[in-house]
Amino acid sequence: MSWLEPFRDSVVLVTGASSGIGRATALAFARAGARVAVAARRKGLLEELAAQAGRDLLVLPTDVTRRDEVAACIDAVHQRCGRLDLVVNNAGVLIPGRLDEIAASDLDAMLRVNLFGPLFVMQEALRVMGPRGDGVIVNVASLAGRRGYTPLGGYSATKFALVGLTEAVREELAERGIHLALVLPGIVETPMVDQATHDEDFLSFWPNELNMPPSWVVWAIFAAARFRLLEVSVPPGTATLEKLAALAPGVADRMVQWARGTAGWLARQLHGGRP
Repeated sequence: MSWLEPFRDSVVLVTGASSGIGRATALAFARAGARVAVAARRKGLLEELAAQAGRDLLVLPTDVTRRDEVAACIDAVHQRCGRLDLVVNNAGVLIPGRLDEIAASDLDAMLRVNLFGPLFVMQEALRVMGPRGDGVIVNVASLAGRRGYTPLGGYSATKFALVGLTEAVREELAERGIHLALVLPGIVETPMVDQATHDEDFLSFWPNELNMPPSWVVWAIFAAARFRLLEVSVPPGTATLEKLAALAPGVADRMVQWARGTAGWLARQLHGGRP
């Protein structure tokens, strides 16, 4: 039996499904035979996704920063499918900026999507999953939520918050029969990252050529849900290295400085010697 077989006919909701990791995840679950609902703000892109999937995806235009819209989304899935088995809490936004460039409005926007959005989704999913005493929620955070890197200070702060929230409520949800997993990707080739990498400071830190494909994160999401894993980093093991680095922050800082210098050198080589 294929390890994807257990997802056949399961009811899956993917947030942030209009592009990037969310889009790839929704397509993968649809191909695995799941009944997939897709949520994001951009209805047109969700409809394109549904057409590409070749299956009857439930399209739910939703702003995860609004709890009333999240509640309506969860209710629509429940009414249509009668249950909710798996939520991939993926919606996110990235606005890079060094310390003197971080605007309160940008940080507020990232907090609303990256922290309050997942919180609202978990709270509303609990209404449906709780009475059944079963279900899986996968929160997609970031390796930047284990170790901060400039110019991602504001983004890291929001992802650190999501990691902390996930760890705090994991046992609470387990008591209700709900498994809560955390997936921590590195930098992935997505439209969100592509938009951020118009920032030259970001490019000096991490050249686009090193971005991972979304399929790597999709694999981690499937693994976390299928095997009830608590935490999966992408690439595997990287979050463990970041936890170990926390034991020696000074050493970790020097390693980051070395890595930035190496990444900058690699970026220049990949771009023909141009800075």
